[in-house]
Amino acid sequence: MALTAETESRLYRSLRVAAGAAAHLVALGFPAAVAVLARPGSSEGVWPVPTPLPSAPQFSFLMTEALLIFSPETSLLRSFSRKVRVRAHWALQLLALLCALLGLGIITYNKHLNGKGHFVTWHGLTGLLAVLYAGGQCAGGVLLLYPKLMKNWTLAKLKLYHATSGLVGYLLGCASLMLGMCSLWFTTTVTGASWYLAMLCPLITSLVIMNQVSNAYLYRKRSQH
Repeated sequence: MALTAETESRLYRSLRVAAGAAAHLVALGFPAAVAVLARPGSSEGVWPVPTPLPSAPQFSFLMTEALLIFSPETSLLRSFSRKVRVRAHWALQLLALLCALLGLGIITYNKHLNGKGHFVTWHGLTGLLAVLYAGGQCAGGVLLLYPKLMKNWTLAKLKLYHATSGLVGYLLGCASLMLGMCSLWFTTTVTGASWYLAMLCPLITSLVIMNQVSNAYLYRKRSQH
């Protein structure tokens, strides 16, 4: 028996709520689990900071929550005005960038102390690119706070490009995170089903964020034509 349009809409909304709730749990649970695994003495250098640790809180918690703020179903601030949500989004993204820069500095200094090469792996290269991209994305966000700086661009177009480019940056960060979980330290510490479960975490949040952005901007853009 075919489902009615109303039933399909309610089912789809329920799935989006469930997926958003799962993304919140992953965003909080994954960096907490990595922090437990990254116990003192588990890596070389003066700071016990294994490769995935600095990027996990940034991309799995701060950036995920910064994007989920605009989810109509699962935003933790959905009862607040859009202006408040925009300010919270900006604050979380800026904090994420600062954490990324701090993590990059710690890892670079540790490699220097141990005489190891810098940015010689795919994880290192994508991580560096993700940090640089995040910096550019934050700078681009200023244009949305002050749209008059771009006189030849409408606010709607600026929002569309900022959202889609932000999605690319988020996926790049998740790719770096997954490559970090392929490192010798992580594969030695996390084995078996736990490793596959860890790899599933950024995939879940990526799918949720992609769905949110496509529904909020890309689908709406297509429907206008």
